[in-house]
Amino acid sequence: MAPASTRCIAHLDMDAFFASVSLLRYPQLRGLPVVIGGSRAGHAGLQHAGTAGLADADLPVSAFARLRDYVGRGVITTATYEARAFGVGSAMGLMAAAKRCPEAILLPADFERYRSFSRRFKACVLALTAQMEDRGIDEVYMDLSDHPLAIRDGGESLARTLQADIRRTTGLSCSIGLAPNKLLAKLASDLDKPAGITRLDQDEFFRRLGGRPCRALHGIGPQTDVRLRAMGILTIRELAETPLSRLQELFGRRQGQWLHDASWGRDDRPLTVSRDPVSMSRETTFARDRHPRQDRAALTQTLEALCQRLADDLQRKGCCGRTVGIKIRYDNFQTVTREVSVSAGVASASDILLLARQALRRVPLTRSLRLLGVRVGALQPRTAPINHSLLDLLEAC
Repeated sequence: MAPASTRCIAHLDMDAFFASVSLLRYPQLRGLPVVIGGSRAGHAGLQHAGTAGLADADLPVSAFARLRDYVGRGVITTATYEARAFGVGSAMGLMAAAKRCPEAILLPADFERYRSFSRRFKACVLALTAQMEDRGIDEVYMDLSDHPLAIRDGGESLARTLQADIRRTTGLSCSIGLAPNKLLAKLASDLDKPAGITRLDQDEFFRRLGGRPCRALHGIGPQTDVRLRAMGILTIRELAETPLSRLQELFGRRQGQWLHDASWGRDDRPLTVSRDPVSMSRETTFARDRHPRQDRAALTQTLEALCQRLADDLQRKGCCGRTVGIKIRYDNFQTVTREVSVSAGVASASDILLLARQALRRVPLTRSLRLLGVRVGALQPRTAPINHSLLDLLEAC
């Protein structure tokens, strides 16, 4: 890995990716508040009356469903920038969003189409450099440190070329952050959206971001933010001014050190260029809230089905995993995750279910649930038959 002073790390983030892909299909909706969310099943009854035979691009705007008419438990996957201006954003309940922007157009998510466009933009990245870390369907990191053009101008010409290639190949725009490390590159890519190219080094870090809330640092979650606020630490600059010893006293040696380093824009993590998945997950949002006691049988059936689907996914990929986690979202939209790690790889539905239940024991189950999910992480190739007992796994927890 190149020294920190000479590293050129780029973070590429597609602009409002899901919404932008949908607008390629429905260009007549450009400039309007559009929300993507809910399942296709939830949209099944929404018909384009009187528009039979028209191409998608020729449908009148009046033919599209409005957010005000949605009834269900779905959440927003993403929204156009015009919808975000109304305070509507990802993970918000669709019915709650309807109160803020009732006239927004509502489109169902089309993940098969999104994955297709994701593969196309990543092919453009890989044509530029093999040093790519895949961070999901709409973002990647690149290490451009050894590229001759990056050495000349800090990667800006490469970023412009890549933006143009992606626009030509997919019709979509992206924003690219350039920095000496991954932390700053991710922050930079968000500063000048959409279609921005932003260079952010440590000298510029405090000037542009010192006054931002601590939550702006990727890795500081809501619980840590609450604790920092209780200490009177509201901004990145205030966090940087807090003595390291104080942070380690309150957050522990490792997390305290990370908070201190992040507040100064320091990050020495290398890119993980493997294209193999590091985790797999399955989750479901309930049509109505489920209570852990009154709906125990239904929740048990859902959990078993999720574990079976995960086991099938692992079988297809030839993988097993050493970490099993659960994700729940309460009826007040608070999301909680817990996980259990074991030394032996697990892949069967029964093993995943066993460990998922162990993780659930660490979660308060006093409120109704909107969502339930299961994740298998620390994936590795399944090179031999797995031979261990459930008792072994329980003793390892």
